[in-house]
Amino acid sequence: MDVFSPKERLQKTLSGETVDRPPVICPGGMMNAAIVDVMTKTGHLLPDAHHTSDKMSDLAYDVYENTGFENFGIPFCMTVEAEALGSSINFGSLECEPKIQKEVFPSVKDVTFLPDGTIANSSRAETVIQAIYLLSEKYPEIPAVGSLTGPISTAASIVDPMIFLKQLRREREAAHKVIDYVTEQLISYAKLMADNGAAAISIADPTATGEILGPKIFDEYAVYYLNKITDSVHELGVPVIVHICGDVRMVKPQLQKLHSKVLSVDAIVDLAMLKKELDNMPAMGNISTYLLEFGNADTVFKQAKHLLSKNIDILAPACGLSTSTPLNNITAFTSAIKEG
Repeated sequence: MDVFSPKERLQKTLSGETVDRPPVICPGGMMNAAIVDVMTKTGHLLPDAHHTSDKMSDLAYDVYENTGFENFGIPFCMTVEAEALGSSINFGSLECEPKIQKEVFPSVKDVTFLPDGTIANSSRAETVIQAIYLLSEKYPEIPAVGSLTGPISTAASIVDPMIFLKQLRREREAAHKVIDYVTEQLISYAKLMADNGAAAISIADPTATGEILGPKIFDEYAVYYLNKITDSVHELGVPVIVHICGDVRMVKPQLQKLHSKVLSVDAIVDLAMLKKELDNMPAMGNISTYLLEFGNADTVFKQAKHLLSKNIDILAPACGLSTSTPLNNITAFTSAIKEG
């Protein structure tokens, strides 16, 4: 019998306390674990579950029950924020996650600034918030993790991303104004998640990588605005996890400035070494999602045991899961962690 409930184990880990073993989670958003195998088994399907809280909470429970991940992770995509701010969305299918169909603005100079709370009060955000409430009330021992799309990625989802990335250097004042606007919208949304039972907030910002931005721009924009969200959520007593994609070697000094409770990184990163280099910063990850999709259960199990031996704080997929990932590979991963 486990010493802690899944919620207690995650909360204690995020608070830096000693636990019996690391939690094994998949926080939703970019790391959506609503795979085809789970949906076809249970009959709770996407894209339907993007739009109603009952269906969203049912599918989140299905993922928890069938995969072995020790949390509810919602939403199941990274389009809630951008849609509320005006971009058009393709909601995909059972096999394909929603995507930004067209960014609403061609340039940071063209952005229309909507009232604060526009994201939080949108119909899809309300679906997410209500689903968090339903899950946290019905299953109080299971942590509901609310996922946010990070400020750089959200901004690049409402402004043409190729233009946006150039304007981070060429139009700094206008770029900062847009990202600050986006950040305030995300804070309002995150606060409602927290108020309605989210045990943690996970922020994935895949556009904000060292490889895309470089150290100086990463520090000026990504670190500053991620910390602005993190600090606001921490004021509510809710911990924050930040995920940064890609090879983080060129931004290691900047990563140490992040205020999040845990840093999640991609499979390319030696997570045990990164922890040492960042003064033992709590770390999450980072089993390869390629291995989870294309490997076999025995190999996944062995890799999970290897990660477990490295004293990683929270075990999780390294990035976004393919919806075609076999369920037995995921259960091989989670069972390896749970048996210690």
